[in-house]
Amino acid sequence: QVQLVESGGGLVEAGGSLRLSCAVSGSSFSINNMGWYRQAPGKQRDLVATIYNSGHTNYADSVKGRFTISRDNAKNTVYLQMNSLKPEDTAVYYCYVMTYRITWGQGTQVTVSS
Repeated sequence: QVQLVESGGGLVEAGGSLRLSCAVSGSSFSINNMGWYRQAPGKQRDLVATIYNSGHTNYADSVKGRFTISRDNAKNTVYLQMNSLKPEDTAVYYCYVMTYRITWGQGTQVTVSS
């Protein structure tokens, strides 16, 4: 059974940086892509960034140029480097991995103060 363990959330001032990590274990199926979603209070869960096996990446328009997704295949870990954070980036961030189905992490809170 696939398990995802997230870390790296917290409280930061606007303009600051955080790096989220998501360690993947237990997958006996090929991983198609992996990445991050976020969900702010009262809003739907939205895609933030995706990285494919090819290394190709996709970003939400709202984070382009500020966030960078990367993966370390040797460690089965995906990262989200978040720079120039804004209060509107405040949300619970969920890591996911796509095999034959999607598996979610438990979520990590990111709070950006103005």
